[in-house]
Amino acid sequence: MADRNQACFGSVNIPTHVPNPADPGRQVRHVMESNPVTASPDTPIHEARAQMQRHDVTHLPVLAKGRLVGLLAERDIQTVLPSPATSLSKWELHYLVDKLTVRHAMTADIMTVTPTTSLSEAVRLMLMHRIGALPVVENHRMVGLLTQDDILRIFLADQAQPSFAA
Repeated sequence: MADRNQACFGSVNIPTHVPNPADPGRQVRHVMESNPVTASPDTPIHEARAQMQRHDVTHLPVLAKGRLVGLLAERDIQTVLPSPATSLSKWELHYLVDKLTVRHAMTADIMTVTPTTSLSEAVRLMLMHRIGALPVVENHRMVGLLTQDDILRIFLADQAQPSFAA
């Protein structure tokens, strides 16, 4: 349900309290998800995948003892799962998949931004490095996650706002 600071555009809630996307003062903190769903390195891969589906997200920051140690993307999970064309029996497949943890699939060497990073700089980094999400870190602690979806919601919100130009 949309709150008073969101407009509903189809089934997507679009924030309306965020500065204009072209505003050079717009920072990551204006757009990021401040309470993202996370996983630990020891979370079984099938649980992480279920968590992603349940929360409708494509990236999970990976935390160990409260510290960011990696990022798990849906495509990372696809790379560690056996091919559908495998000759393994379903019991062998289940056995193998049950042994996989987030640690086996996550990307450990990740790029991060701070809450005060400009949104345009964050977008530039995402495009240049072909990544779909940036963990947001402040004082060695993860405080949020910026995803392509967050940026697209802001773009859509800007498009939905009436133009006052003559």
